[in-house]
Amino acid sequence: MISRRIIRIKAMQSLYAFHTSPDQTIKQAEKELFHSINRTYDLYHLLLQLLVEVHKYAGERIDSAKQKNFPTEEELNPNTKFINNGIIVSLSNNTHLFEYVDSKKVNWIENYTFIKKIYHKLIESEYYAKYMSTRENTLKEDRELVEYFYAVVLTESDELFQLLEEQSIYWNDDIEFVISMIIRTLSKFKANSPEFKSLMPLFKDQEDEDFTKELIRKSIVNSNEYREIIKKHLKNWELDRVAFIDVLIMEMAICEFLNFPSVPTKVSLNEYIDLARYYSTIKSRTFINGILDKILKSLKEEGKIKKEGRGLIEETQITKKRSK
Repeated sequence: MISRRIIRIKAMQSLYAFHTSPDQTIKQAEKELFHSINRTYDLYHLLLQLLVEVHKYAGERIDSAKQKNFPTEEELNPNTKFINNGIIVSLSNNTHLFEYVDSKKVNWIENYTFIKKIYHKLIESEYYAKYMSTRENTLKEDRELVEYFYAVVLTESDELFQLLEEQSIYWNDDIEFVISMIIRTLSKFKANSPEFKSLMPLFKDQEDEDFTKELIRKSIVNSNEYREIIKKHLKNWELDRVAFIDVLIMEMAICEFLNFPSVPTKVSLNEYIDLARYYSTIKSRTFINGILDKILKSLKEEGKIKKEGRGLIEETQITKKRSK
């Protein structure tokens, strides 16, 4: 589930903490990185559970209305299309979700008021009214409503961002990414999905987990070496004048160039230039792009770039294009 981009962002944050905390060890930095990644996985389950709680609240409202002394005809025969939403019903019965939230103690118990607010935000929307205009459930409509809930209702809720920020400092940059993963997860659900249907794993595979460990370890261990490489390619600049976060970004890029044979250099270059756009100064993206381009060219000329598998294939394709 955790993408390489999120891994790089969190590794960068852990490296920053390592270099600005003199007493921190490599082991502690690695532990902090994996803790941060696991908290993102907690958020993934917490937001999945939120939809279940909103659905549960909707059912309780219908049951409560029927118990009135003098219920209306509409209260006795309510439109249950939302209650019967096949995607949400399947998610509500998913054993993996509830085993996880029970074991990690992530829930909405103390935020019942927010559940009511987000429910009303949903049902007051024009999209919901259109969805409820017929009583027949179709898989397409059910799925699109779920996507609307996450992509629009939640992302437009300032209160959600405030609540999550109060609960964990690790969630500040994660919400949009997690929501995209949730939408991808639920796109594979059907009305009759079995209760044991798998959710997304923490890491896509063992290679991604190994990538995480090696990226932070080798970035720390070889930091001095990478800084010397950067110094060599700075013209009319002293390293001390370069923004610290820019140095870290370039160190990580060099680390990938040299230590990850299956990752194409073009991918690494683009990813770290993108990181600079979001986490550094306005001019950093162009500056880092120029320096890393020179460094990459130099490392290739020195024969230090060794690629294999996908990395080798893409490097070969790039070389052929340049030679034409």
